[in-house]
Amino acid sequence: MNITHQNIITLLDYVKIDSFSIVCHFKCKETNKRVISTLAFEPYSGKIEFTWYDLLLHPIKSYNRYYHTPITIYSSEINETIVLKAFKKVSKHFKWSSDTNSYICV
Repeated sequence: MNITHQNIITLLDYVKIDSFSIVCHFKCKETNKRVISTLAFEPYSGKIEFTWYDLLLHPIKSYNRYYHTPITIYSSEINETIVLKAFKKVSKHFKWSSDTNSYICV
């Protein structure tokens, strides 16, 4: 089964973010087991482009644009989010159940 946000959002119990890591707790409703996934904090995984003009004439604005670009925790429209990366990391602890049409912790 393809891992999508729609398939895993019911498993997400909570997310904790600090300056070094992101911890996602997934809880299976069938077995009541909890699986924790920890990722290194990455401020932004996309590409931010700057021109020399921006860097030379607007260094503070360029710095703020790079370091204050928001990260995407969850989105049904974006495929590479924190929640999806975290689930893929621990997906071996889950199997797809056709009966319940959801992932179940094994």
